[in-house]
Amino acid sequence: MTESNPRITKAVIPAAGLGTRFLPATKATPKEMLPVVDKPAIQYVVEEAVSAGLDDVLMITGRNKRPLEDHFDRNYELESALEKKGDAERLAKVQESSDLATMHYVRQGDPRGLGHAVLCAAPHVGHEPFAVLLGDDLIDPRDPLLARMVEVQERRGGSVIALMEVAPEQIHLYGCAAVEATEDGDVVKVTGLVEKPDAADAPSNFAVIGRYVLDPHIFDILRKTEPGRGGEIQLTDALQQLAEDEKVGGPVHGVVFKGRRYDTGDRGDYLRAIVRLACEREDLGPDFRAWLRSYVSEEM
Repeated sequence: MTESNPRITKAVIPAAGLGTRFLPATKATPKEMLPVVDKPAIQYVVEEAVSAGLDDVLMITGRNKRPLEDHFDRNYELESALEKKGDAERLAKVQESSDLATMHYVRQGDPRGLGHAVLCAAPHVGHEPFAVLLGDDLIDPRDPLLARMVEVQERRGGSVIALMEVAPEQIHLYGCAAVEATEDGDVVKVTGLVEKPDAADAPSNFAVIGRYVLDPHIFDILRKTEPGRGGEIQLTDALQQLAEDEKVGGPVHGVVFKGRRYDTGDRGDYLRAIVRLACEREDLGPDFRAWLRSYVSEEM
């Protein structure tokens, strides 16, 4: 680690989206608070940041997102009730979320895309490299993707994005990266980026997934970035400029992820994530797997 690549301690979690794919459940409840087994999805994301050493977390929120703040705050009435009951196990679970990290919040106000949400973090982040974690992607803690990305950034400088190989017919759902190999098998150099290309126009089948470690020069670029696809300020467009000119903010590298990822942004994948995680739980797995086998057998 060098003076130009200081230790990363700050994580930014954009959470201002409306969650329209989950209506009517998200009419009054933030999509980030939807439970994945018995924890809201957003808690998994904060836990991932903390496990990678990033204990200063800024959440970019919007209207009707107050439950996010309440979840990571103390609930003295509930804690008192559990303490009086002698329910130490549930008390510990309730207190866990409020003790995870130092939490900060800022409202995006006018939601104008992921790039705009990241730009809202500039006053808090300052001139330090930082991580961005999207709440729709849950990464299994047994596959420490973010920690690896932080390591790569601290060694190589610049910015680092998470990449995953997908089927060509799925690449139109993601940002897509043009890449060159490096001496590290799981690290590539990113030479170009395009947001949700048609399969015929995609430079590769390397899709950008929701983890980024960014050089603070990204803020200067985002301030000048015009709205792109969907009329929104795209983070992909700003990263493309960094990849084109290494003199501004250093190079862009990608860590190719081959571990376990749970997509909670789609209703079907959300249900599959719950089933997979429940099956792997020591307290729920044995009984749930037995029921699932019986259910599938009967239905088939």
